[in-house]
Amino acid sequence: MDAGTWGPLRSVDPPITVPAWSCMMTGRDPGELGIYGFRNRSEYDYRSLVVADSGAVGVDRVWDHLSRAGKHVIVVGVPQTSPPVPVNGELVSCFLTGDPRKDPYTYPAGLRAEIESLVGSYRVDVRSFRSDDRDRILAEVYEMTEQRFTVCRHLLDTRPWDFFMMVEIGLDRMHHAFWRFLDAEHPRHEPDHRYRDAIRNYYIYLDEEIGELLERFDEQTTVLVVSDHGARPMQGAICVNEWLLQEGYLVLEEQPPRELTPFSDVRVDWSRTRAWGEGGYYCRLCLNVAGREPQGVVAPDDCEQLLDELASRLERLPGPNGEAIGTRAFRPQELWREQRGIPPDLVVYFGDLGWRSNGSLGHGRHWTYDNDTGPDDANHDRNGLCILSGPGVLAEQRDDLVIYDIAPTILAQAGLPVEDGMRGRDLTAGYSFSSTKRR
Repeated sequence: MDAGTWGPLRSVDPPITVPAWSCMMTGRDPGELGIYGFRNRSEYDYRSLVVADSGAVGVDRVWDHLSRAGKHVIVVGVPQTSPPVPVNGELVSCFLTGDPRKDPYTYPAGLRAEIESLVGSYRVDVRSFRSDDRDRILAEVYEMTEQRFTVCRHLLDTRPWDFFMMVEIGLDRMHHAFWRFLDAEHPRHEPDHRYRDAIRNYYIYLDEEIGELLERFDEQTTVLVVSDHGARPMQGAICVNEWLLQEGYLVLEEQPPRELTPFSDVRVDWSRTRAWGEGGYYCRLCLNVAGREPQGVVAPDDCEQLLDELASRLERLPGPNGEAIGTRAFRPQELWREQRGIPPDLVVYFGDLGWRSNGSLGHGRHWTYDNDTGPDDANHDRNGLCILSGPGVLAEQRDDLVIYDIAPTILAQAGLPVEDGMRGRDLTAGYSFSSTKRR
């Protein structure tokens, strides 16, 4: 930071790991990629949700451009690289790998044996990080992070690299598992808990590991430290389908469940249902449109009026004490330049990202303090961070940095043209650099 440009990095809408890293590496927004979250509708029906793995990214990422230009790249842990994708160099895929004990996670395939000779059985993620078993989570985060940096040091020391990128997912897992012990504004804050320094201590450890990597870079190496989104305390959850059921937009073929039940397990009367929603850090609301969904009942000419009605009512939906929580609802065209694939009909940030969306039924009310997929202390926030340091980079703080700036900046640093259609701009434009080879 002392030597370079730094500031908050505005994430994508929605600020979700998938698709945010792919947006960063392509300079395209979620709508242009057709990736709206971890799972996406693949058909205009009621059940077809597929995980957005590496095959869902139909646009070249930074390392694809560099590979074609003959640059040797090393890519480790970047989300949406599973199954592993070919590069001119080495790639170790991400937490989307099903089971690294049997599923492929490296390119080339032989790299796997090299990694396991270094660290043993390789961790791509923490098991069930939404859990009350925080001692296990903490131990696995440290084990995973140590493995990742061991692999990265080895690859940097043994390969003639031009571009190196790693993502450490442990930081995200620490936020979700331990935020309440850090943040006095968290509704379940426990200030004197033995985990009160867990996140801070991990940051210190992570900083030391990064420092060891930085020792391998010379003065002609440009370094970026970036995150795909920020974090904030989880206030609770809005049970979107519970509210839709209560208000008559969603109709069941049976009595509403009295126990917590995933939405996929309830029998919906689609012939009388107008709308339903998905759970997650934000809500994707879908209309049951006549001629589009199999049993659609909303006339296409009525969609805009219904979306206006739903947006207005959801934005006014109160919290547990009748208080306004600041929910915001968006149409896809308000957020994304294009809408490929099957976008949601309405994007809802409950509490402006302070509250998550629960898709399950059986709550008996439209709000809860509990996450229906397991304990979770943090929601995602819009601002991550960016630090850019290297030859000729100005030492300055900026407040105009956005996630789409990263890909053009990397390509420019590599002496490659910025692809037509990329959003963002080269953050080093106008700076003067040495002619010495840069990395």
